[in-house]
Amino acid sequence: MPKSARMNERDPEGRMPLVDHLRELRNRLVKSLLAIVVTTVIAALFYKDIIQFFTDPILQAVGCQYSFAELQDPATDTTQCARIVQNGLLSPFTLALTVSLASGVVLATPVWLYQLWAFVAPGLHRNEKKYSLGFVAAGFPLFLMGAFFAYWSLPKMASVMLEFSIIGSDNQLPLDDLLQLIMRMILVFGLSFELPLLLVMLNFGGVLSGKKMAGWWRGMILGITAFAAIATPSTDPISMLALAGPIWIMYFGASGIALVNDRRRARRDAKGPADDEASELDLTPEDIGEVETVSAGLAVPEQAGPDRVNGYDDVT
Repeated sequence: MPKSARMNERDPEGRMPLVDHLRELRNRLVKSLLAIVVTTVIAALFYKDIIQFFTDPILQAVGCQYSFAELQDPATDTTQCARIVQNGLLSPFTLALTVSLASGVVLATPVWLYQLWAFVAPGLHRNEKKYSLGFVAAGFPLFLMGAFFAYWSLPKMASVMLEFSIIGSDNQLPLDDLLQLIMRMILVFGLSFELPLLLVMLNFGGVLSGKKMAGWWRGMILGITAFAAIATPSTDPISMLALAGPIWIMYFGASGIALVNDRRRARRDAKGPADDEASELDLTPEDIGEVETVSAGLAVPEQAGPDRVNGYDDVT
């Protein structure tokens, strides 16, 4: 068989030598990195628009909307307004590089997620592939939903935080610190919205039952509320409820899905295995009683005597 034909031939169960695994992993990583580089270059052309997209809602909520003459007047109260500043000569360049790279990784998400899936999928069974595709399809919208809630609550959080300013002080928001706060909030909100999906995954994997999930509702509400209070840097209830409220709803939704799945699994187990499935073997040892020395008229060979060795003739 030619070498090219052997390389194209694939094991039906996805098995391959270690060298082929490493070669495929290298190819997947190269394709992912190329996609990230391309999207990073594209994002670098619009990095100012990206920064403006994230900072405009906060500036509209807490920005100083005064003229230059009003700012020079000592009677003007600017304690609850802020200005965005950049410190250092290299700060604009490093900020542009950071924003472009982060945006490139996000924009290339479909490519490197597909490469990760293509590397892992051959080793999965049919049901595992179906469930994993469903979880990925549900996980990405949930993360975007959490990111949207963070983007929506940040201006309200900023206005509450500036109320603690000392009278007569000038609030300056370093742009790099502000963007780090925004990214951290988006990441925290996005990952928090994945909690219900994680619970459903544990239920489908047989680790956690729906009845147990529903029985934890008091502790889960308390834990989600405490987490929301810690995760949001502001002390206002709006930001906390913006994070905790949707997770409460999705938790009860995940519990309902788990209960339905438990009923479906119980009905399937009651029917027994399907025609193309092997039934479970009972490997419990049983007592077979005393062994008969004579069976079907056949006698056990006689013991060795003077003319027999080991129960057989000398010739044998």
